[in-house]
Amino acid sequence: MTENDTGRAKRILGVFAHPDDPEFFAGATFAKWAADGAEITFLVATSGDKGSADPDMTHARLSEIREQEEREAAAVLGVKEVIFLRYRDGELFPTLELRRDITRVIRLTKPDIVVTLDPTLFWRGTRSINHPDHRAIGAATLEAVFPTARDRLNFLEQERDEGLATHKVPTVYIAGAAEPTLTVDVSDAVETKIRSLYSHKSQIADMAKMAERVREGTLDPNSPPEYPRHIERFRVINLG
Repeated sequence: MTENDTGRAKRILGVFAHPDDPEFFAGATFAKWAADGAEITFLVATSGDKGSADPDMTHARLSEIREQEEREAAAVLGVKEVIFLRYRDGELFPTLELRRDITRVIRLTKPDIVVTLDPTLFWRGTRSINHPDHRAIGAATLEAVFPTARDRLNFLEQERDEGLATHKVPTVYIAGAAEPTLTVDVSDAVETKIRSLYSHKSQIADMAKMAERVREGTLDPNSPPEYPRHIERFRVINLG
């Protein structure tokens, strides 16, 4: 599959573990969808409260910084809203509580597409171990999509107490997938992805190197040098 069929996708929900995950994993695709008129919400499970080597930094202060950075980054992409669940960074598990929280937002936003991470990926190559929070959020999100958000008797209190009806998600995009099935041409949006990442000042020490890595990392190796093409890849699950 070589391009995304999102002409009917009006509402998109991205579910990630940390601030900066949406931008690094799929920022250009989100920017492209937003430019096409989609209404996008980010659900971020943690506030990234462990991501600092500063000896004077506190969990609370870092959470404030990183949440603000994510809001700014999302605005650059054209995202409508960012919701934080404020689980502890590095301590995320695909618990029933997390699944309940994700299910609530799925039923609230009623997305045509849910984007999340690969729960099966423990490492990439020989130089990278996947963050356990990334696996946890992927597992919890897939479990929330199917069957939980779809079936009324799951978390029935959400209907009874919050007025939230069930929702069947038609399509799931898994970003950073070990076995992608879809290539999205993001040539027109890769610079927007980079601009959004500029917001994450607490996490990126060298912005120029980051921008170079993003351009190189999204470059389609099959595109001719004179007409470079930038891409992001996903595994797509169509649930109908």
